[in-house]
Amino acid sequence: MKGLALLFTLLISLTCQADTSTPLSSWQDGASRQAIISFVQRVTDPASPEHVAPSDRIAVFDNDGTLWAEQPIYTQLLFVGDRVRAQAGENPAWESQEPFASVLKGDLAGAFSSSHDAPVQLIRASQAGLDTDSFDQVVRDWMQTARHPTTDKPFTRMVYQPMLELLDYLQDNDFKSFIVSGGGVDFMRPWTESVYGIPPERVVGSRTAKQLAVQDGVVRVVHEGTMEFNDDKEGKPIGISQHIGRRPIAAFGNSDGDLQMLQWTTAGDGARFALIVHHTDAEREWAYDRDSSIGRLDQALDAAAEHGWTVVNMKQDWKQVFPD
Repeated sequence: MKGLALLFTLLISLTCQADTSTPLSSWQDGASRQAIISFVQRVTDPASPEHVAPSDRIAVFDNDGTLWAEQPIYTQLLFVGDRVRAQAGENPAWESQEPFASVLKGDLAGAFSSSHDAPVQLIRASQAGLDTDSFDQVVRDWMQTARHPTTDKPFTRMVYQPMLELLDYLQDNDFKSFIVSGGGVDFMRPWTESVYGIPPERVVGSRTAKQLAVQDGVVRVVHEGTMEFNDDKEGKPIGISQHIGRRPIAAFGNSDGDLQMLQWTTAGDGARFALIVHHTDAEREWAYDRDSSIGRLDQALDAAAEHGWTVVNMKQDWKQVFPD
């Protein structure tokens, strides 16, 4: 009996080890998972006619709604709101001045839609005058303490476990992954390496202008706060071209803001892969697509059907959504 018990224990141990080594283990073994694995195998097999050299294995990922949750409001907007409130005591005029007045009343959506240049005004207020090192620290401090307004979890726990596994799987197969987001590049770079394993130099995003200045006898790069480049929609292929210098062979998004990135990626020669995360799980996350004011998925969903892109049904394709 003791021998059988030891054998049974050994079999369980080996089974558990096999499970942990299975790629994309939080994905259901369906069409989406198989499409990813099939593509990776084709481009990494030296004997395959679709083999791609490691130097050209570039993958690009949107962030909001693709790698982490974007509902009920973009994370960076919450950060900007907190920054405005923290500085309100030094700016008493904001009590009656839009878009700041709406922020101070707790109406972030109203603040950002109050005028055409409201986002620029709020972003400028959140970082203008800070040098890059100081702003990095402000972001890190905020990420350590801020909580998601619906789940009360740290934002670093609002990432998608299946997508973390996908990043690891691609890295294990000599892909180089980049984040390409409409979010601010200076907001993302302080934490993407610790959360996703993607270093700052592989983050492409919207940029604000900066200038060189001498402060207290030290040369610094200082934020001006004015918008320099909007890395959304048609801006994404442009940002990739300027920052990466290679057309990706794989692109991952979730909304119409990613459409041009997916189109440009799949327009290249050779093996190409495009994937859309479709938010269909109202119980474990959120369900939204064509009519959503955040992360609207309309034109890109139609394009996916037309071009045969992989569409991930979150409710059906993912065993779990967030890390345990």
